[in-house]
Amino acid sequence: MFFHIPLLFLLSFSGFFGGATSLGINYGQIGNNLPSPDKVLDMLTALRITKVRIYDTNPQVLSAFANSKVEIIVTVENEMLAQLMDPQQALRWVTTRIKPYVPATRITGIAVGNEVFTDDDMTLMETLVPAMLSIHTALTQLGLDSSIKISTPSSLAVLQESYPPSAGCFKPEITGIMSQFLQFLSTTKSPFWINAYPYFAYKDDPNSVPLEYVLFNPNPGMIDPFTRLHYDNMLYAQADAVLFAMAKMGFGGIEVRISETGWPSKGDPNETGANVENAANYNRNLLRRQMANEGTPLRPNLRLEIYLFALFNENLKPGPTSERNYGLYQPDGTMAYNVGLSSFKGTSSSSSSSSSSSFSPSSISLSSSAPTNPKGATMGYYQSLVYWMFVYLLTYQVFMRRPMYN
Repeated sequence: MFFHIPLLFLLSFSGFFGGATSLGINYGQIGNNLPSPDKVLDMLTALRITKVRIYDTNPQVLSAFANSKVEIIVTVENEMLAQLMDPQQALRWVTTRIKPYVPATRITGIAVGNEVFTDDDMTLMETLVPAMLSIHTALTQLGLDSSIKISTPSSLAVLQESYPPSAGCFKPEITGIMSQFLQFLSTTKSPFWINAYPYFAYKDDPNSVPLEYVLFNPNPGMIDPFTRLHYDNMLYAQADAVLFAMAKMGFGGIEVRISETGWPSKGDPNETGANVENAANYNRNLLRRQMANEGTPLRPNLRLEIYLFALFNENLKPGPTSERNYGLYQPDGTMAYNVGLSSFKGTSSSSSSSSSSSFSPSSISLSSSAPTNPKGATMGYYQSLVYWMFVYLLTYQVFMRRPMYN
């Protein structure tokens, strides 16, 4: 009966991402060396990632993802918001950019702009809610409003205060537009999307912000003095700060989702903490939390949906070095660092293989040699050991009770 045990291991671990139903990933495309969308789909399928966000409505991506299990959030670029305030223009946009691809392509969300509230452009902010209303009206006219939710990702800079979480409140200069936006989310039962990066808090003040706290490593954490809730990581604290901010404006029932979070594996000399070790720890620990479908201390029974940033390093992104180094993978399909996954070129008679071979569905699997956090490794090892001893005993009992035949 022992040959059954490796099979159980294989079934349990073949899809490291598969157990995390609340996990998605951002698929940026600002690069001149990225794989084609069909190869990206092969990769996502191998990783069992079923939630993706893109930053446009790229027809090649939407066509390639047809008839797959991947749910996709598309984006309206900021410069289009003024145009889409017009209901007729919004209807034309939905008719040409969205309708031709559904239901074959599972478009589940439209991000109207990105970080509009922190763009310092009041004219742009004033276009946000009218554009969202026009797009929603167009979706309703086409019978798509029940399956496609509309929101906009905001940076954490929308908050005037975020620490402790119970002190969370929005900046006073945006409360008027924010109130309209929250009313739209409440009416349409859409989530509040937040781009939350503990990395930035650590980079800006590494002497005051504990590294273990932002990396999800074991640490004493902090207790909110008003709610007495305990936080052992900054990301959950940031999410709850947004919940408190919305509640203070009378919108306590809206769900918060993390539309972006990640950690750069490389940075400029002044970008403290941007290195491979921290990036691997952050994303590996976050994935473990996602495997458990955790909620935040304020909403422990509602799993926190999170989209990692990002799938690939993007070589044409402007800005500091870190901006081009958030990817879990290099464009050729090799890992930027190991979060518990291995990529293989696959069997080939040739000593050199093309980059496309990296993306075959069978080429990516969990690596048993992935580095782990030593502080948490021992406990995880014994928990795993106990679990598999239980599986072994249960399997043994089943086989022992089966009738024997000659």
